Amino acid sequence: QQLRQAIEECKRVILALPEQSERQKDAVVRLIHLRLKLQELKDPGEDEPNIRVVLEHRFYKEKSKSVKQMCDKCSTIIWGLIQTWYTCTGCYYRCHSKCLPLVSKPCVRAKVSHQAEYQLSICPESGLDSQDYRCAECRAPVSLRGVPSEARQCDYTGLYYCSSCHWNDLAVVPARAIHNWDFEPRKVSRCSMRYLALMVSRPVLKLREINPLLFNYVEELVEIR
Repeated sequence: QQLRQAIEECKRVILALPEQSERQKDAVVRLIHLRLKLQELKDPGEDEPNIRVVLEHRFYKEKSKSVKQMCDKCSTIIWGLIQTWYTCTGCYYRCHSKCLPLVSKPCVRAKVSHQAEYQLSICPESGLDSQDYRCAECRAPVSLRGVPSEARQCDYTGLYYCSSCHWNDLAVVPARAIHNWDFEPRKVSRCSMRYLALMVSRPVLKLREINPLLFNYVEELVEIR
């Protein structure tokens, strides 16, 4: 409670001081330290186990102190200096210790092991109404107007996701490469990005069966054949 009061007081001081003044900058630094201290109390994490298994994810506690990681669950920065965080050794999903109980998506590596095949239709869009205007992964409400959350389409699945499940990551979409020889990276959801990254070296595409005409237009394919 004392920390929260100090944070509020510090915010009032910052607003009262002249813009860009040295005193204001010092107050901002103090505010950051106070907030980090409050977060440390919320997430001590000293007694956390080294291994956690959640929905086929095999999470290992990280020892890195880097502050440049982002939590895949809550989409906020992982402060490695004061927060405990985990990484899945299968799909590299990473999150805060406190976010582990909230993970709702199974490990993508399990899907790669059981169903190693690509979506071969180009961005098979079915519309937001078919998703009941909810994120395809976490089921949070979304809309094209950005209220309450922006709907972002994944070019691989054609489905719409919220900004927490779709970070505008770029990846080459197999269907576009196979049908149009188009290797331009497109925006995909986090889940799709992990799946494509794990699948990229697997020999699962029988190109002569899927699109034999491509051999007539791409000289490199003829040489390989």
